[in-house]
Amino acid sequence: MSIKVGDKVPAVNLKTKTSEGIQDVKTDELFGGKTVVLFAVPGAFTPTCSAKHLPGYVTKAADLKGKGVDAIACLSVNDAFVMDAWGKDQKVGEDVLMLADGNADFTKAMGLVMDGSGYGMGNRSKRYAMVVKDGVVKDLFVEEPGQFEVSSADYVLGKL
Repeated sequence: MSIKVGDKVPAVNLKTKTSEGIQDVKTDELFGGKTVVLFAVPGAFTPTCSAKHLPGYVTKAADLKGKGVDAIACLSVNDAFVMDAWGKDQKVGEDVLMLADGNADFTKAMGLVMDGSGYGMGNRSKRYAMVVKDGVVKDLFVEEPGQFEVSSADYVLGKL
């Protein structure tokens, strides 16, 4: 069953790569006491994710923060090294926190797993975006398979 508006975000450890190496990111700390926009993609370096999804959030980061968003995070079922390389390739800088859900623990807990085995990708995350306030899902925008509309930075910005 999928998470829904009003639910608390699951407590899971994610990973990110910093100059000090791979670091844990506890979701309780990431979302606690803040307004966070998290968007999830099926895979780093994949066509729609690289051409539209992530770049939209980089471009609109200041606008989102101007609407009261404290942090923007991109999540994928990839490892922290891949997410770091993708972030550098996309020039995210400090605008978007690149989060690795390598074992899909968060994605499974959210109930938003996509079976990408037909594409040789295994279990991945569905494409979605959510606005989380103090650990609780305020808005959740899950894409239909093959679509990219409701999880875009522009769409989320329009809902804030």
